[in-house]
Amino acid sequence: QVQLIESGGGLVQPGASLRLSCAASGDFVRKNYMAWFRQAPGKEREFVASISQSGGSTYYADSVKGRFTVSRDSAKTTMFLQMNSLKPDDTAVYYCATGRVILNPDYWGQGTQVTVSS
Repeated sequence: QVQLIESGGGLVQPGASLRLSCAASGDFVRKNYMAWFRQAPGKEREFVASISQSGGSTYYADSVKGRFTVSRDSAKTTMFLQMNSLKPDDTAVYYCATGRVILNPDYWGQGTQVTVSS
């Protein structure tokens, strides 16, 4: 059984930073990709960033490239998303996911709300 629990969301002003965490259980996550997705009000869920099993490969959506950094710990069970220079357009529920294929995860977390507003 795979469980993914996100934390670190909140309300911040434009230009601020936040760090999201995703704590995972189970061996599945150690052997597969982990990724962040987000869903803004009235919009479809979209890919944000992903990291490979080893942590050696990362991918980012163009909208966050240069501002967000994804990483995972040495045990490969916790993933982080460092978000800098936040914009109002980054407001969304952020979901942690894991799977064999980046854009089609097998498991999802419950999500954490990020709101960027002055």
